[in-house]
Amino acid sequence: MRSHDHPSLMGAVKGQPGQVWITAFAAVIAFMGIGLVDPILLSIAEGLHATPSQVTLLFSSYLGVQVVAMLLTGACTARFGAKRTVITGLTLIVLATAACAMANSIGVLIGLRGVWGLGNALFIATALSVIVGAAAGGQQGAILLYEAALGLGLSVGPLLGALLGSFSWRGPFAGTAVLMGAALVLCGFFLTPDSPADRPRIRLLDPLRALRHGGLLRTSIGSALYTAAFFVVLAWTPFVLQFSAVQVGLIFFGWGLCVAVAGVALAPRLAASVGEVHATVLAVAGYALLMLLLAVPSKPLVVAVVIVSGLVSGMLNTLFTGTAMSVSPAPRPVASAGYNFCRWFGGAVAATLVGHVAEWLGSAHAPFLVAAVCCLVAAVLLATQRAPRPDVREVPAEAVLVGEEF
Repeated sequence: MRSHDHPSLMGAVKGQPGQVWITAFAAVIAFMGIGLVDPILLSIAEGLHATPSQVTLLFSSYLGVQVVAMLLTGACTARFGAKRTVITGLTLIVLATAACAMANSIGVLIGLRGVWGLGNALFIATALSVIVGAAAGGQQGAILLYEAALGLGLSVGPLLGALLGSFSWRGPFAGTAVLMGAALVLCGFFLTPDSPADRPRIRLLDPLRALRHGGLLRTSIGSALYTAAFFVVLAWTPFVLQFSAVQVGLIFFGWGLCVAVAGVALAPRLAASVGEVHATVLAVAGYALLMLLLAVPSKPLVVAVVIVSGLVSGMLNTLFTGTAMSVSPAPRPVASAGYNFCRWFGGAVAATLVGHVAEWLGSAHAPFLVAAVCCLVAAVLLATQRAPRPDVREVPAEAVLVGEEF
């Protein structure tokens, strides 16, 4: 399947209404939460007397709750509307991040990250549909804006975490609470409620039923395996490098910029050249090679490979989504929900087990070898499926009810 024509980012941003910019601003902050804790993992471990395995649970609790919530948010949005879902999600994030800044134990912090994950699921479940519904210039430009917000959030999150974390590990959580509070106020005042007649009907178990399709199931499992490798890089690299919060933040700032550029500029070109499925196979195989390089005990090499891996991650974030949305006849909101359920599950499992894998195998670099194997399995799964038929379905404003990206 050939990729659809993609507008330029400059063309996509022209003439957009305020509702689009407000939602995109909130999306940037929401995606910042993924990498926010990355530079301060060592500081949290020291401040709360926690082990590496306990600290990486900050990722797994966040993602684990989000996995389950992804199955619920489509039905919630269909019942209560996009604005109410967005406001509820942002409110939960503000409360959770403010409470994180005052936590006095690693257990409490892990639990609050779970609440944060629930709020984030409710928000990102509807952010893209709000942007698509309100944007001028068509759906492709709106999605491009969303992908740009994703990349900006992934790059700014570690940098903000590093700068505020240089004073105290509590600083990044407090800063996020303030920013999300501003987003909550703006969304409350400026987002337009949708009509019940415009909401799609989605049953609770429809996303799981969609995974009965072989192509969608392979794509979803492949994405889960890649996402597991992605979170090995995100959650474990700080423990391998043992750098300061600012140094780790700068490394992942460069990584996030690569994610943003590749997702918006490189992925569409690669998909247009060889097709989405073949492009995804090539990219995930390349990611496996990068994981093998990360297993080499050289800190300068690890730094360089982590930053370069952002380019491949940016392409895979977009390519996996494109494949998942076109490989089955299921409606896009339903296929997307089932796909994202598997995807986030892979990240949650990796974040939970990464520290234990290092202990079991007796090497700090061993998790990267496991990540490489996961990516190779994903490449084989994708390579053995048939290319999807050209997708000619008309895409409504509510085309994607769950987050298409990280």
